Amino acid sequence: MSGTKTSFELPAANLTAKLNTRTINQALLSEDALQASFIGQQRAKKALEFGLGMQQVGYNLYVMGDQATGRYTLVKDYIARHVAAQTTPHDWCYLNNFDEEREPIALKLKASEAKRFQKDMEGFVDELLDTFPAAFEHPGFQRQKAIVSRSFEEKYEQALDAVESYAQEHDVALYEENNSISFAPIVDGKPLNDEEFSKLSDQQRQFFYDLINELEERLSESLLALPTWKRESSEQLRKLHKTTASEGVKPLIKALEHKYVGNLAILKYFRQMKDALVELIVDMVQEESKEEKTDETDRRAIFEEQFLPNVLVSREVDAGVPIVYEPNPTFQNLFGKLEYTNIHGSVYTNHRMIRPGALLKANDGYLILDIDQVLSQPYVWESLKLALKANKLILDPPHQDVGMVNSMTLQPQPIELQVKVILLGSRSLYYSLQEADPEFDELFRVLVDFDSEIPVTKQTLTDFVGRVRVHCSKVGFDSIATTAMHRLVEYSLRHAEHQQRLSAHFADVLELVNEASYFARQSHSTELTLAHLNSAIKAKKERTGRVSHALLNDIKQGQVLIDTSGSAIGKVNGLTVLQIGDTAFGTPARITATVYAGSSGVVDIEREVELGQSIHSKGVLLLTGYLGHKYAQKFPLTLSANIALEQSYGYIDGDSASLAELVALISAITEIPCCQSLAITGSINQYGEVQAVGGVNEKIEGYFELCKYRGLNGQQGVIIPRSNAVNLVLDKSLINAVKRGQFHIYTASKVDDALEILMQSEAGTLDADRNYPISSINGLAMKRLADISAVVNGSGDDSPDEESEPAAV
Repeated sequence: MSGTKTSFELPAANLTAKLNTRTINQALLSEDALQASFIGQQRAKKALEFGLGMQQVGYNLYVMGDQATGRYTLVKDYIARHVAAQTTPHDWCYLNNFDEEREPIALKLKASEAKRFQKDMEGFVDELLDTFPAAFEHPGFQRQKAIVSRSFEEKYEQALDAVESYAQEHDVALYEENNSISFAPIVDGKPLNDEEFSKLSDQQRQFFYDLINELEERLSESLLALPTWKRESSEQLRKLHKTTASEGVKPLIKALEHKYVGNLAILKYFRQMKDALVELIVDMVQEESKEEKTDETDRRAIFEEQFLPNVLVSREVDAGVPIVYEPNPTFQNLFGKLEYTNIHGSVYTNHRMIRPGALLKANDGYLILDIDQVLSQPYVWESLKLALKANKLILDPPHQDVGMVNSMTLQPQPIELQVKVILLGSRSLYYSLQEADPEFDELFRVLVDFDSEIPVTKQTLTDFVGRVRVHCSKVGFDSIATTAMHRLVEYSLRHAEHQQRLSAHFADVLELVNEASYFARQSHSTELTLAHLNSAIKAKKERTGRVSHALLNDIKQGQVLIDTSGSAIGKVNGLTVLQIGDTAFGTPARITATVYAGSSGVVDIEREVELGQSIHSKGVLLLTGYLGHKYAQKFPLTLSANIALEQSYGYIDGDSASLAELVALISAITEIPCCQSLAITGSINQYGEVQAVGGVNEKIEGYFELCKYRGLNGQQGVIIPRSNAVNLVLDKSLINAVKRGQFHIYTASKVDDALEILMQSEAGTLDADRNYPISSINGLAMKRLADISAVVNGSGDDSPDEESEPAAV
């Protein structure tokens, strides 16, 4: 059978990828390679071009693909190239609405004008502080104020004089003290005090009582118009204040209006501002006349709060179209928020306390979001859809005002929204949204699908090398060695598990370059070399290899039973791969099978104890289908068999052990021993075709490490599905062992191939009578199964004819 085994063996040249070194070397010298934005991903590139070119409502983008494939970087870089020639969009401000303070006015300005407008308004406030209250200290104002006050005083004095003259005619004196008027009797030309008055006779006192009452009535009648005089005086003073304030403000506003004569919205704001400004100045002056004077800092704060714009978005003229990525899309971060302050126990806000969110910052541009983060935030997804459908940004926090007592809230005017939203997400989430949300397809019509693998072409290799060179420059390397670049390409192929496809997880390659830079710095090298990469790979294996080393040590010490020499019935070395975090490693596992007369069928012990997961259980169930199709065409398939993955203490999933389980089962049926120096992996279908499995490189290398520890004897090796040959990108030490004949890698395309390699016998093929040769593996299997069927079911019409071939016995 040695010749048969050789026919299944893969040569060392087929165990890794054949690199196009010429293309790689040329790309290392090409300046054009440095301009690469995409590596492959032609489907995604075309979809992105289409999505960016469509300006109609609803043509937002969903970028679908795995994380670490460089989706964000590639999309952002491509958008930046796409919009490089476009003009910078508008600035946005909020202005105080003097007609309705709770509804601030949204103002759109050309790029960079918002800051200029704010600076002009700050200068306007400075001029106000220079003008007021100085204008009210001017002699002309003081003179007019004195005239108004004197007019009131004259009327008051005339009224008092008339009453006083009458009082004196009747021997009564009028006193005015502390804004209070009183009367006193005059006797012998002298006003009486209370003591003297009490000494008068009753008749005299009564006379004066009556007289004073009459005088008080006369005084009341004379001063009846006093409130009217006071109101007229106050109105005249207020009018004087307003006139003075208006005259002082007029030239200041006129200068601003002349500067912004072309902007109707700002001119309208100035007209509204003028009346409010005059009223505020008059109120401030009157308040200061009653209390202590307000200092300049407080006056400035009042003016700024009322009249300065709140610049939400300001862009430089040459800033270009905004591309905003919001990693934490809470409602406030995405839509903006209202800030509050506490004044005398009440919560207060105004237009100056509105803060922009990512949507406004990205307005007239592009907003990139992680859809899983969006969906995890309350209210955000529904609010985002409403904004995109209405093309308006409405700051209406659904929960921000909860618990606000005695608070003033705002309803700012909506802002025109023209933004293209780009969602980054997984495939499963995309299909879930399609099914669960009818509006999703209406708003995100463009799917940008990133492949997880990239075909190796001259262009993709060139782009790969170019992007690696750019990143090397960023981390401080002056150059990269040719052998190091070859190793990075190999590393990407290994991650893709394909000799002709690069991994789209380009971040893994960049991570390796970053880690290699640590070792380069230690050696004071500015060139990335192969040695630095190998050191980084070895160090990562060491950091993450505790579990794999522990499992290997258990096998070495005999705690886990794995034979790498000899032969045994019903025992096969299977190949498994374990994924822990970002580390995958292979380890062998013994698979055993026992067969006896009975009708229990093939029992998967792992499933019975609820350690076998659904896919693993499916693989075992397929064994019954294969045995029935292969051997039981002339008799009922009746047997009892147990299959177990020995010394497994955790959950088991995947069907890659189904080939090994079938071989162990057939070995137990035929009692033909299997070589223990070989390990096997692969899944099967009911017709005995061997199917590809994942993690084949890790599985092979895991078994090789064990064999190398125990000593390579030239008989050891592995059997893999033939369709997995293209997935081999193996370690150099393993390839060298294959070259020396110390280790072997065999491929099988059907179950019979694996049986022949492991049992070192002919599998046998059906003849014209649908029987197998009596001494073949299949012949012995059919005979044993027929015997068990006869024992369990009894010999009868269903029993094979005794004169026929053994398969029918």
